[in-house]
Amino acid sequence: MKVILALDQGTTSSRAIVFDAGGGVRAIAQREFAQIFPRPGWVEHDPAEIWSTQIGVALEALARAGVAARDVAAIAITNQRETTLVWERATGRPVCNAIVWQDRRTAAACDALRANGLEPVVNAKTGLVLDAYFSGTKLAWILENVPRARAAAEAGRLAFGTVDSWLVWKLTGGAAHLTDVTNASRTLLYDIHSGEWDPQLLEMLKVPNSLLPAVRPSSGVMAETASGVFDARIPIAGIAGDQQAALFGQRCTSPGMIKNTYGTGCFMLMHTGTRPIRSRARLLTTAACPSGRAREYALEGSVFMAGAVVQWLRDGLGLIRSSGEVETLAAGVPDNGGVYFVPAFAGLGSPHWDPYARGALFGLTRGASAAHVARAALEAIAYQTADVLAAMRSDSGIDLKELRVDGGAARNDMLMQFQADVLGVQVVRPRMHETTALGAAYLAGLAVGYWKDADALGSQWQAERIFEPTMDRGRAQELMAGWSRAVERAKGWEKS
Repeated sequence: MKVILALDQGTTSSRAIVFDAGGGVRAIAQREFAQIFPRPGWVEHDPAEIWSTQIGVALEALARAGVAARDVAAIAITNQRETTLVWERATGRPVCNAIVWQDRRTAAACDALRANGLEPVVNAKTGLVLDAYFSGTKLAWILENVPRARAAAEAGRLAFGTVDSWLVWKLTGGAAHLTDVTNASRTLLYDIHSGEWDPQLLEMLKVPNSLLPAVRPSSGVMAETASGVFDARIPIAGIAGDQQAALFGQRCTSPGMIKNTYGTGCFMLMHTGTRPIRSRARLLTTAACPSGRAREYALEGSVFMAGAVVQWLRDGLGLIRSSGEVETLAAGVPDNGGVYFVPAFAGLGSPHWDPYARGALFGLTRGASAAHVARAALEAIAYQTADVLAAMRSDSGIDLKELRVDGGAARNDMLMQFQADVLGVQVVRPRMHETTALGAAYLAGLAVGYWKDADALGSQWQAERIFEPTMDRGRAQELMAGWSRAVERAKGWEKS
C-alpha cells in the first residue's frame, strides 16, 4: 500500500509522519534542535541542523512504518513560516544562521518604514502589517549586515527562502528553488492579489529579484528528490506554511470556518473564500491553500507565545519537570488568585503588534504560588486567543459557532475548557491531532491522485471532544478586563 510522507518542520523540532489512505498515522519520528539566542530579542536556528534533523526523522519514520521509499506516493512539506534563510547557489552553504520568525532585531527598521508612510502600501498589497515577524526585513538585514552578502546577491550568487524552500533545495540536491503561495504570502514581498513578487516592495526593502524562489500552488507536483536522498526518487507534491496546512487539515475550507493551532505560538485562521477581507482590527489577510484554481484567502491572528510559555515554566523557572505537568500544577488552585501573566517575550502579535512589549507578571501577593503562576500562564494562552477572535468577529461580521483546535497544547483539557469559557462558544478537538502534517499530506496526495478529490477527505475529520462553555458571562468579562489591564501595562516596555 502506498503512503504519504509528511515533513513537519517546526520551530523547536523536526517531525516526519507517514499517513495511509484513511488519513491514519502509520509512524511518527521527531527530534528537537537547538534554539540560538545571540542577543536579547534575537532568535536563530542552524540551517544545517534543520536539514539533518528533518532528513533523519524522515528516514526513521519510514523505517518505523516498515515502508520503502518506492512505497511513498508523494512527499509533503509544512513548515514554520517567516523564518528566513540565505545560501550560496553554487555550494548550498548558508551565509548565516536562519533568522527565526520570533526574532525582533528588525523592529526599528519597521518603525522607520512606517514613519515614511509605507505601511498602507504594504498592507494593501500583502495583507500584512509592518512588523519584524515577517521575512522581508529579516532578508534586508542579512543583505546589509552579513559581509559581502549584498554584492553576492546583486551578482545572482545567493538564494533566499523560507524553510520550505531550504528543504526543497536540499531534497533536490539544489535542482529546485521554489516556494508555495502560502509561504510567499508571509514575506512582505508578495502581492497576494496578483500572485506575484512585487517590484515596489522589492525596491522598498532593496531586495534583488534574483534571490527569490519561484512560487508554485500549494498542491501540485513541484519537484523530485535527488538520487541518493532516499532509495528511490519521490515527487514533492504539497507545500504549505504550517497554519494554512492546519486550516486545510481541519477541513476549514468554506468561508467562516475557523481553526486555532496551539503550538509554540498560537494562530487562528478564518477561511474567507475567494474574497480577501482587509482587516480594520490589525489582523492579517493571508493566502489559504486553494481547493481549486482560484486564489483563496484567510484572516489570521498571530500570537507569538503559547506552548512556548509552558516550555519557559519548565526550562526557565523550573516549576515543572515536563510540559505535561502544567495542568496538574495549575489545577492545584481554584482560580488565578488575581495573577495575570503577559507572555510578551517576543513582543505582542495580533491585534496589538507591539514589538517593544515584554513579558510580565501582575497581581502578585504573598499568597501567590507556583500553581497560580502556572494557571495564569495557561489562561494567558486563552486570553490572547480571545483578543484575536474579538478582532476577527469585528472584521468579518460572522458570529462564530465553534472553534476547531489542534496543536500540542490543545490536548490540555483545562486550557480547552477555559478557552470555551472565555470565548463563550464550543471548542472542538478532532480525533486526529496531527492536522498540520495531515493538511500538507492531503495537498500532496490530491496532486498525485492518492485521494480522488477534496470531497473524499471530508469524512476523515471527526470530533474527539467538544468543550461547552460553562462559565457565567459576567465572570468571563471580568477576567478579560483584568487581562486587558495587564496587557496595557506590558506594552512599550523596551522603549521605557
